[in-house]
Amino acid sequence: MKHDSIIAQEGYPFIIFSLVIAVFLAFLGIYWLFIPVVLVSFFIIWFFRNPERSFAEEEKVVISPADGKIIKVEDVDMAGTITGKFKKISIFMNVFNVHVNRAPVGGKIAAINYHKGKFFSANLDKASLDNERNEILISPENGSPVWVVQIAGLIARRIVCWVETGNSVKKGERFGLIRFGSRVDVYLPPESRINVKIGEKVRAGETPLGYLS
Repeated sequence: MKHDSIIAQEGYPFIIFSLVIAVFLAFLGIYWLFIPVVLVSFFIIWFFRNPERSFAEEEKVVISPADGKIIKVEDVDMAGTITGKFKKISIFMNVFNVHVNRAPVGGKIAAINYHKGKFFSANLDKASLDNERNEILISPENGSPVWVVQIAGLIARRIVCWVETGNSVKKGERFGLIRFGSRVDVYLPPESRINVKIGEKVRAGETPLGYLS
């Protein structure tokens, strides 16, 4: 199923519910509450926006899987379902960012590991391991695999993943979203060249994060 509508389909129940309430309040003449509910409806529509994105195709380039701000760029040694040495890039998404996630590289979905967890603020270091998260391993046809981890945050309570193990994805293809504030971590091979810095703002499906060797 394609997920290229201007509004992500997961947003429709929230949008319809808020608009029904707004119409009901208008019918009752409760205008002091009608206006705030309409504003909330517009915010929900804005939150679930799903814009088109493009990037300059290069074979080894890794593009951002999320809109937001770079909060971590570090070398890590992982032991768990993600095991080994990696270069880790963490992207924090606030409630005003686009929350649709995109594949940083093209390839086959080799594994998906979902972990229940807590809901600490997504900008904290412990969120990477303690929060609810969904790990996706993408194996390019030529090159080392890349892990992408969707992490729920303090407000985010729903991770949505549109791909399954065995699927093939193109670089920049939409693969899921996280509702209402969250984080995405990307684990690249240790020899990768990183192209972003802490504090830099990035856009999903558009900003180069770095290059695979």
